[in-house]
Formats: sequence, C-alpha cells, structure tokens
Amino acid sequence: MTVTNSQSGTNVNEIAAGIYRINTPVAFEGGAGFSFNQYLILDEEPLLFHTGLRKMFPLLREAVASLMPVERLRHIAFSHVEADECGSLNEWLAVAPQATPLCGRVAGMVSIEDLADRSPRIMADGESLSLGSHNVRWFDAPHLPHAWECGFMKEEHTGTLLCGDLFTQGGADLPPLTESDILGPSEAFRHTMDYFSHTRNARELLERLAATEPTTLACMHGSAWSGDGARLLRALADEWSS
Repeated sequence: MTVTNSQSGTNVNEIAAGIYRINTPVAFEGGAGFSFNQYLILDEEPLLFHTGLRKMFPLLREAVASLMPVERLRHIAFSHVEADECGSLNEWLAVAPQATPLCGRVAGMVSIEDLADRSPRIMADGESLSLGSHNVRWFDAPHLPHAWECGFMKEEHTGTLLCGDLFTQGGADLPPLTESDILGPSEAFRHTMDYFSHTRNARELLERLAATEPTTLACMHGSAWSGDGARLLRALADEWSS
C-alpha cells in the first residue's frame, strides 16, 4: 500500500494486475467511519471507475498522479449518477483533455449529456471496449442497488467486477483486498441504512453478473474482495429473497 496523502490517509493498492484501488477513509464523530474507493486501470487507454466527490478531487488527482500523468486518462466511467460516483467528472475532464465520460445509455440520455463538459461515449448493454491489454464489458443493471441508469463493468482478463455500491461495507480502517466475509458486514450495513431499491429483477440481474464468474469484486465502499465471485453474488441474491 502507498499512502499518497498523509493528512487524509488517501492510499493506493494494486488489487489485480494493472488495477489499482484508490481509497480515502473518512472518520465520523461517534461512528465507525466510511471509505470511498475509485479504481484505475493502467493501460494504453487508462480508465478511471468512479470519479469521487468533487471536494475530494485534489486528493484523488494526487493519487492518480502517483501512478501515471493524469493527462493520459482516456475513459472516466461510473456505475450511476451520484456525487461519489461522478461528482468530480468535469474536474477530471479539465485535467485530461483526451478523456471521455463512459456510461450506459440511460445515464447518457438523462444526465451526462447535459452535466458533463464533454459528450459521453455510450456503452450498450454487453458491449466491450479494449484498453490495450485489458478489456472491459458493460452490463446494464437498473435499480441494482439503485438508480434507473445503474450498471457495472467487468474487466475480463483479470476477472475483476467493478461492482459499485454492491457489498458496501461500513468502516474506515479496512484492508484493501480481503478473502474474508464481506456479505455479512455489507448486509448488516444495509439493514441500518436501506439504500436498495428492492427491484423485482434483482435475482435475474445478479445471476447475469454471477455468470461472468468474477474472481475479484471491486467495491466502492470497503474492501475489495478476492474469491469465488459467482458464489458470493448468488448468496447475495438469496439474502434479498429470504
């Protein structure tokens, strides 16, 4: 792990070949804290998944700069439209003149075409994009766990599923990558702050993700996870239907 800002604790850790978790822990008075993660795929056409909050942009820019010149960034992707997902999108577009927002059809249509300073590249459901040695594929997943425009991205060579708010874990002091249980902690967090839409299509959508057989789950909040991702996604579907 490399700490890129000693005051905030922002740190960088490689969780799969060429995929880096950028983490900023946040402490809350009287609470266990929380964490915000972005994921940078280093390649010929680097991709950042999640922009982070606008107010965190200087920290995140510093972290990306520890890995590569920020102006090399080519793709800026996110799961859905929310401040921690794409709040600093325009700040990234300003420092990376060749970068383009990358999102699903609904996000582009209802939000990003208007919000972003450059028009997005729209990813169709199931469409893949080569970054060089890495290849990412987009999956529409409306309302999983929330937002009509929600979707996820799978990096196919490393088996990494960039899974947004799925398996959100509370706490600020968590390992970058774990093989320990994250389903229990994430469900405990959900029960205290129910941020799920409870779509009737949840099992079908989770099964589609499970069928890709991910081996790393890149969570937006908490530790990334290594193991049988298909089993864990199906276990999550069982939890929701129990």
